[in-house]
Amino acid sequence: MEANTTPEVTQTEVSTTAFGNESAGKITATKTAPADTQVQEYQNIGTSFLTKIFDYIKEFVDDNQKLLVNLLLIFLGIVAVKVTLAVVAAINDIPLLAPMFELVGLGYTGWFVYRYLLTRSSREELGQEFESLKAQVVGKE
Repeated sequence: MEANTTPEVTQTEVSTTAFGNESAGKITATKTAPADTQVQEYQNIGTSFLTKIFDYIKEFVDDNQKLLVNLLLIFLGIVAVKVTLAVVAAINDIPLLAPMFELVGLGYTGWFVYRYLLTRSSREELGQEFESLKAQVVGKE
């Protein structure tokens, strides 16, 4: 026995339209073209490929999370330095602003030397403050 692979189609009554003796049409089975099945196969292949790629990427990120975070931090640090240098260059281009910042820096340096470096007691005080700050950063306090 040979199996019939074509779908059964029922024929409906053909009627004419009001515009003449044109027939309204017949209901026929839609046949899928071979091109449609090939396109569907290629879509399935593409979908499975993308799914596998995303799984591999997820696995790679999970396995190397610390390395990727460190690389990201290094990259962001480089970007931050570049942006800072660009801002400083832009400030340097403003007339009289760069010399004013230089005067402020020299004034602060003079005050720091006078306050902390001239006498022995002030140097000891600076050393104690430095040790206290170091202990806070390292976590001993």
